[in-house]
Amino acid sequence: MSTASTPNEATAATPYGTLPPASQPATRKPLSLPRLAELHARGEKIAMLTAYDATFAAVADAAGVECLLVGDSLGMVCQGLSSTVGVTLETMRHHTDSVSRGLRRVQGTAWLIADLPFGSYQESREQALRSATVLMQAGAHMVKLEGGGWTTETVRFLVERGIPVCAHLGLTPQTVHALGGYRVQGKGDAAAARLREEAQALQDAGAAMLVLEMVPAALAAALTAELTRCATIGIGAGRGTAGQVLVLHDMLGLNLGRMPKFVRNFMDGAGGIPQALAAYVRAVKDGSFPDDRLHAW
Repeated sequence: MSTASTPNEATAATPYGTLPPASQPATRKPLSLPRLAELHARGEKIAMLTAYDATFAAVADAAGVECLLVGDSLGMVCQGLSSTVGVTLETMRHHTDSVSRGLRRVQGTAWLIADLPFGSYQESREQALRSATVLMQAGAHMVKLEGGGWTTETVRFLVERGIPVCAHLGLTPQTVHALGGYRVQGKGDAAAARLREEAQALQDAGAAMLVLEMVPAALAAALTAELTRCATIGIGAGRGTAGQVLVLHDMLGLNLGRMPKFVRNFMDGAGGIPQALAAYVRAVKDGSFPDDRLHAW
């Protein structure tokens, strides 16, 4: 009797966890800037997670995560660096390409954002354009950059040239040394006023999304109400933002150091990683995560 595999058997199992060459058509519409704007306009929370490889990208997409961020946090999570400062543009290109391929292989529909790493956009607007082009050609739909003030004109320059931009205020990890460590930002009237001014300027420059990291919950909620054309995405900024983001490994309970206050371990009570990711999406959507008493300032 022949033991040769049938075509169906051969494609059912693939080596080393690789994805099959074909998958079922997507069950949701692809995420786009207009679709994200619709979610924001009707008050539906946006679920975002980091992703650094093809397989986790595919699993997160299947779980209903709307936005995947190829964050320069990969320097700490994947490379063991002490901060994000050492991450290079080539490293970001490599991981963006990997995540993009994972989404394509499963006909994924998530919106893909990639971080511009430290040193890849500070020199000039033209440098930022060259760096953003590298990430967009690797499969990103949007790039993210950190900081306010001087970044406003860089954001405007990129948006005018067809590159969607996500801004990032509050704790900006690329400048952690200048900030004196991983501290809550926007505390006090003067700091809050400056953050408000920078957020409004970034929206006016065309930023479609704005990550608010380690910002007092009340301030983040007020900013969210004021920024009608820019969806705020919180991480340690309370439940009042338009959406939430966490580092994938953190929300799965995997961390080489101390777990940040704003993290919830979604593996608790979950049957596996896909179930944990789906639980995260549900918790963001129904507003049960974050809990301001536990995860915010």
